[in-house]
Amino acid sequence: MEYEFLRDVTGVVKVRMSMDHEAVGHWFNEEVKDNLALLDEVEQAAADLKGTERAWQRVGHEYTLWMDGEEIMIRANQLDFTGDEMEEGMSYYDEESLSLCGVEDFLAVVAGYRRFLAER
Repeated sequence: MEYEFLRDVTGVVKVRMSMDHEAVGHWFNEEVKDNLALLDEVEQAAADLKGTERAWQRVGHEYTLWMDGEEIMIRANQLDFTGDEMEEGMSYYDEESLSLCGVEDFLAVVAGYRRFLAER
């Protein structure tokens, strides 16, 4: 999983992710926006889940982060389908709307994001 941190002309940090992980970048850009308390909450949940069978989720304005002890899924809330709303043979996977990654990889991005913010 490749990523980079940028600052826009106003100084706001933006995260750009590699293909297949764009939703992770969108989660940072839309949900985190310098909210280090949210990152604290996610890191604490990851520590609490490590070695367990439990799962945890945080529903945001645009994206939901779901995690278990090994994997993280970030999904656009617009993909919140119930039942058989999709036609047979159709897929609602969209690289920009759904991403999966390992917890350790995700926490490495969180740590990098924190370091980048500290460089102001």
